[in-house]
Amino acid sequence: MSNSDSILELVNVSINFGGLQAINRLSFQVESGQIFALIGPNGAGKTTAINMITGIYPPAEGEIYFEGQVLSGKKPYQVTRMGIARTFQNIQVFQNMTVRENVMVGLHTRSRSEFVRCLLHTPMVRKEERMIRRRCNEILEFMGLASKAGLLAAGLPYGDQKKVEIARTLATEPRLLLLDEPAAGLNLQETHEMSHTILMIRETGVTVLLVAHNMDLVMGISDTITVLNYGEKIADGSPAEIQNSDKVVAAYLGREPW
Repeated sequence: MSNSDSILELVNVSINFGGLQAINRLSFQVESGQIFALIGPNGAGKTTAINMITGIYPPAEGEIYFEGQVLSGKKPYQVTRMGIARTFQNIQVFQNMTVRENVMVGLHTRSRSEFVRCLLHTPMVRKEERMIRRRCNEILEFMGLASKAGLLAAGLPYGDQKKVEIARTLATEPRLLLLDEPAAGLNLQETHEMSHTILMIRETGVTVLLVAHNMDLVMGISDTITVLNYGEKIADGSPAEIQNSDKVVAAYLGREPW
């Protein structure tokens, strides 16, 4: 049974690949409005957990709930329509589209116009397209990409491509956003900007589940942290509690202070 106070809940979720136990009886809850971090060494199962939440892999055991509804068995497009969006560890943008077109792809997932109406370009379709363009401009402004709207995504710096991917996810109007290594490959200034962006997203009412190796980012903005090691949860709590956990220090974080 799902906890009604949680926007997302995993209950004893397990999955294996060819005999390898990737996730073993994992349970955690994400409260609405949180920035919730999932951390751990390489191979700990963090991205696998995101893939199960978003319908790419069905769990072999256990249940996943989103706003009290069972997610297990849902297809990725169904999960998106329910209000969950994600980014990927490796940037997934349409390189040969402009920044604006990338964001409009996300907006069109919420479009209600049917094929025939689009073909005939009916007044309803034209009205919807105007609304999509207006919302697209708002998202681009929010993400600091308005001046680059007409540029091809392929020509943007790496950090801006990360922003384009996040902008496209926001266009799907998520209530829960899963960010897989959003600071990977970014320099110190870009990482600081990414922290600010994630905090701004949370301020709009979107709950964030963050997977990251960058401890400055994680400890600086997270409300709650769960730590995985070899597919099992070894600790959870506030940033201060995680930094002082002997299990976490031994498994992942090392003994040097931040």
